Amino acid sequence: MTVRPSVKLQDKWLDRLLPLVEDEGWTDHAATLSAREAGISSEEKALAAPNGIRDLIERFFDRAEDVMLERLATADLSALRTHERVAEGIKAWLAALEPNRVAVKRASMRGFLPWYAPDAAKRTWKIADTIWTAAGDTATDYNRETKRGLLSAVLPPIVLYWLDEPAEEELDAFIEKRLQGAMKLGQTGSKFAKPALELIDRLRGRG
Repeated sequence: MTVRPSVKLQDKWLDRLLPLVEDEGWTDHAATLSAREAGISSEEKALAAPNGIRDLIERFFDRAEDVMLERLATADLSALRTHERVAEGIKAWLAALEPNRVAVKRASMRGFLPWYAPDAAKRTWKIADTIWTAAGDTATDYNRETKRGLLSAVLPPIVLYWLDEPAEEELDAFIEKRLQGAMKLGQTGSKFAKPALELIDRLRGRG
C-alpha cells in the first residue's frame, strides 16, 4: 500500500512531537519545536498538517487504530460472541495506545473543552465504527448508527478508567460492565437511544 507523502511527514513529525507532549501537551509550541527537530520545513508543515496540531492528534489515533487492526487480524475471535469481539477490539486499541498513555491523557483533556468537542466526537465515532466492523458487524441504517452511537458513548469513560492504570482484570470487568449497559440501553429502543445519537451527530457536524 502506498503511503501518501503527507502521512510520511506526519509520522516523522509525530515521532519527534510525542516526547514533548508529555511535558507540554498537544500545543502549537510543542509542534513548532518538534518540526524544527525533525527538519520539517514550513512548506512541509502545511502539507502534513494544514489544520495544525489537530491533524497530528488525528494521525496519532489513526496509528493506534492501525496497530489495533493488525493485532486483531492475528487473533482467533471466531469462538467469541459479538460483544466479546467488541471487547477484544477495545482492549487491542488500548494496548496500541499504551506506549503513549500520557499523550492520550493530554488529548483527552483537550477533548473535554467545548471548542474541541466536535473533533473528539468524530474521533470516537471513527474508532467505534472500526471496532464494530472488525467484530464482524454488517448492520445497516439505523441499527448500524445505534450500535456505533452507543459504543461511542461508553468509550470515553473506558479510556478515563484505563488512564488510571487499573489491573488487567479490573479493566476487563469495567469494559464488560459498560458494554452490558450499552446493550441494555439499545434494547430499550429508539425512544431513549435516538436523542443520544442526535446529539452525537450534531457534535460530528452532521446535524
